[in-house]
Amino acid sequence: MALEFTDTNFQELALDSDKPVMIDFWAEWCGPCRMVGPIVEEMASEYEGKAVIGKVNVDENPDISMKYGIRNIPTIIFLKNGEMVDKSVGAVPKNILTEKIDNLL
Repeated sequence: MALEFTDTNFQELALDSDKPVMIDFWAEWCGPCRMVGPIVEEMASEYEGKAVIGKVNVDENPDISMKYGIRNIPTIIFLKNGEMVDKSVGAVPKNILTEKIDNLL
């Protein structure tokens, strides 16, 4: 299951991770987010132990969203060593996301 990143646990779970991190910025009311959500959940299981995969609810965690300048959702960002190294905006197919995370492993 995908982690739920919050303003309080983000530093520990995402920025301090020694593994690549994929973060899905989403909201309940976002239609395209509902298409991406199941893909993120699948990837969280497939990459368990190799990468950290989770979600940020933009309505509940405005600090993280502002920090990364999230204006459109879904937006998926990729972190390595606490730094953003890649980004995908909009609903994209799973193979695009797996390719991006594989490049960081």
